[in-house]
Amino acid sequence: MNPIFRSAVALGLVAIAGTSLLTGVHSMTADRIAEQERQVILRQLGQLIPENYDNPLLDDRFTFSNERHFPNGQTVTAWRARQADKPVAVVLQFNAVKGYNGDIRLLAGINADGTLRGVRVISHKETPGLGDGIEIEKSDWIRDFTGRSLADPQPGKWAVRRDGGEFDQFTGATITPRAVVDAVRLALEYFEANRETLFSAPPDPAGSAAP
Repeated sequence: MNPIFRSAVALGLVAIAGTSLLTGVHSMTADRIAEQERQVILRQLGQLIPENYDNPLLDDRFTFSNERHFPNGQTVTAWRARQADKPVAVVLQFNAVKGYNGDIRLLAGINADGTLRGVRVISHKETPGLGDGIEIEKSDWIRDFTGRSLADPQPGKWAVRRDGGEFDQFTGATITPRAVVDAVRLALEYFEANRETLFSAPPDPAGSAAP
């Protein structure tokens, strides 16, 4: 066999083997990351749902898109809590798309009357020591959303203090809290305009992929 041809074949085989190995590692890592994120979501759902519900929460889930309130083509997941078939609360999973280093994935629990049960951060890429104050493990900042609604604070005050609002910003990091506040406000506005749909839409088919 021609030495040049033999070398080319060997290099090709090495490239194929390397690509297959990388693909396998990526698949294993992606599955592990997805499962870890799922466990985080399940744990945080428990912090945001009321105790007075009697439906299978994880099965009463559906996904949707709405570019106006949840931009950049994201898919939103909604879990509904009910008592005797009456709406109690909904938990929305969505992204704040204006973070300093990318999307910030959030969960927001909203009572049927439009008040917030709370907000939690699932994942983010914000700067450690600056933007990571949105994590409940790092500070109590995220707790300030609990009990809020579109009427509290008043219109125009759903912003960080630097922008004339009522929510604190972080020293040296205004973009991160601003992104979260804006995203939560938009989620509440969507809830207000689509409350009936949120609770009446049929759940996703059994066995469909969970986030």
